Amino acid sequence: MPTRFEARKQKILEQLDAPDGEYHDLSPKGSVDAPIRDLIGEINSLPGLVTTSSCSGRISVFLEGRKADNEVPDALPEGESSRAGPGGKGGGGAWLFISHTPLGRDEATGDLMSKFGLDKVEATEETPSILHVLSASMDHAQGVLTAALAAGFRESGAVSLGSAKTAESNPIVAVRSAGYSFDSIIGYRDGDGRNVALVDERYLRTLVNIANERFNVNFDRISRFRKALLETYEATATSGSKPDWEDADARKRRKREEGLARQQALQTQVSREENNSSAPENTDSMEGISS
Repeated sequence: MPTRFEARKQKILEQLDAPDGEYHDLSPKGSVDAPIRDLIGEINSLPGLVTTSSCSGRISVFLEGRKADNEVPDALPEGESSRAGPGGKGGGGAWLFISHTPLGRDEATGDLMSKFGLDKVEATEETPSILHVLSASMDHAQGVLTAALAAGFRESGAVSLGSAKTAESNPIVAVRSAGYSFDSIIGYRDGDGRNVALVDERYLRTLVNIANERFNVNFDRISRFRKALLETYEATATSGSKPDWEDADARKRRKREEGLARQQALQTQVSREENNSSAPENTDSMEGISS
């Protein structure tokens, strides 16, 4: 019977293998970000690990909803790309622009007012990458967390460290760093439903340039994390020594086998000592023959 981790990993992989037209997740875009698609595949191919959510980093423009409003209109105003779902950012807010890659020269020098919806823009933000990895054991989680911290994702950590119902522990490691994220208010929605700009085109271009620079730092950290994590697994696989990471069932089997081996060795030693103590001494035998 597969472990709880193995069953969940299999389900996640089946969802990720769905055709592009059928796959949809809970992110505003609804799919895995292209810049880390290969990394997601590599992590999911490793024993004891599977990704549960990810973001390669993004530049986004978000129109916050009114916190006091309890109802969300069924239809979006023209030009608004997506409505934030329940529990999302802002009550009834909408994502006006999202990019998970740096903006190219043509995009950054074009009409940013129109691109960001100015005459319809409220706020822009840059969000760093974040990756959640479900692990089969504490040892697996420790390997991921060590690689994340070494790569510069200083706010990384592990949650769900134990289960009160089962002996199996499947920690989730959040690989993240908040140091390069920033928000900036660039407009507001007036009483007539228009999103009025508070800044000019030059200011928007400055924000984009800063975000692009931080994307480069972000991608460098992702690359270092990937290298550190894969090297750890490769070293374990080629060393021929006992793996550093084991799932709960493997650890139980190993502990049981080691305990049985120690018990057998002890019984053998006791039997040998009992045989030696009950046998006649050699000197007595020789004296009997000589007489």
